[in-house]
Amino acid sequence: MLAEGSSAPDFQLGWWRLSEALQRGPVLLVFFKISCPTCQLTFPFLDRLGAPQLITISQDDAKGTAQFQQRFGPSEPALLDEKPYPASNLYRITNVPTLYLIEPDGRISMAVAGFSRAHLEVLGSRFGKAPFREGEQVPLLRPG
Repeated sequence: MLAEGSSAPDFQLGWWRLSEALQRGPVLLVFFKISCPTCQLTFPFLDRLGAPQLITISQDDAKGTAQFQQRFGPSEPALLDEKPYPASNLYRITNVPTLYLIEPDGRISMAVAGFSRAHLEVLGSRFGKAPFREGEQVPLLRPG
């Protein structure tokens, strides 16, 4: 896993390229697998954050990924990082979900493996939306 404060490696998956997206503002990258229970917990909260550029990156096939997103969200299609996992390897992904907030200057300002309520709350504050509803039962942490 790349550390906070380090430079985010540029990459392209399909039509999408990180360096081009960063020209429009910060990017929230979320790497995931459809079989991951912690990913299933995390994904419903991602749309609630209000991140203008939420990019999810699946390590699975297109059909399984589409079914996962239909059930758990978010609404935007995921990028596919299929074997040999070029983007996942660049970002040293060992656990999923792994989340990176990348600033327009290319610096990683947040790096989180697994589910962290506190980190999602910080992101919600940053993007102006609360990820959790009042009274909603949400764990503090769950490893990926």
